[in-house]
Amino acid sequence: MEKLFGKKLNFQRLLAPAALVILYIFFSMPFVSKTFFSFSTFVSILDSTYYIAFLAFGVTFVIISAGIDLSIGTNMMMSALIGGYFISQGMSVAAALIFVVIIATAVGFCNGILIAKLKITPFIATLGMMLLTQGIGSIVTHVQTQRYPSSFDANGMFKEVFYKTSGGFPSGLVYMLIFFILGIILLSKTRFGNYTYALGSNEEAMRLSGVNTSFWKIIVYTVCGLFCGLSAIVYASTYTTIIPGTGNGLELNAIAAVIIGGTSMSGGSGTLTGTLIGAFLMSVLKTGLMSAGLQQQYQVLFTGVVVILAVLLDIYRNKRAEKAL
Repeated sequence: MEKLFGKKLNFQRLLAPAALVILYIFFSMPFVSKTFFSFSTFVSILDSTYYIAFLAFGVTFVIISAGIDLSIGTNMMMSALIGGYFISQGMSVAAALIFVVIIATAVGFCNGILIAKLKITPFIATLGMMLLTQGIGSIVTHVQTQRYPSSFDANGMFKEVFYKTSGGFPSGLVYMLIFFILGIILLSKTRFGNYTYALGSNEEAMRLSGVNTSFWKIIVYTVCGLFCGLSAIVYASTYTTIIPGTGNGLELNAIAAVIIGGTSMSGGSGTLTGTLIGAFLMSVLKTGLMSAGLQQQYQVLFTGVVVILAVLLDIYRNKRAEKAL
């Protein structure tokens, strides 16, 4: 099993940071974009990285365990919608945010039960949960757009605490780095992290050794749900307006960031460092294409190309590993 900061540095792990630097330099060139290399663009990159990074952190655990979670985008949006609805009904912002995290975590727990106990394949279970959460968010809010506090006054401390201060300090970046470090510790320094890698490497051997694989698989999906709740808070603080029926497609951006960061879709290997780099790469690609004047369809096209290349590299690496055995 590959560990974070392991001694072995393979080509794919070096490719993601190299690609990030090359992309940033490319889009900064005057003949590509005259506005990309600026402070405002850098802020835009950070804004679009926060919530994707949290989603990607959570689904990294799932993919390392050889699973998948297609419900992370709609889970995040449903949790944010319900939190906004609670605020509109008079609940304090602090209490609503607690419910946001609880709701998203509960969805992750339900995914774990469906997969580990009821033996539904992860793809089908989380696809169903994706549709379920999207519907619940719309039903609870009566298909009404929900809004979080957006001003930097006494009632707008939510935005100052979780997005950026009135002086421009990026609070969201601090939270992203804090949970990035906590995620590293959880993945590399705890029994849970070891078992997450073991689930993806050889679940049957893990089970035969006496480990309750169902329990740890449920924990993996529950942790993913927790990160969805954190992502919902960051998303709400950044954009303030939450629209019912949205969230589809966000899971693809997060999963793409994980794959680009070097986590193997076959399970058993991956790092949060790679995932963070992948999240920034996705944001730089999206922002860079926008600043270059390309429309949405071209952004989707190039994102798909990047994901396919990352998967091909993963397949190549796995084949080389098999030959080395």
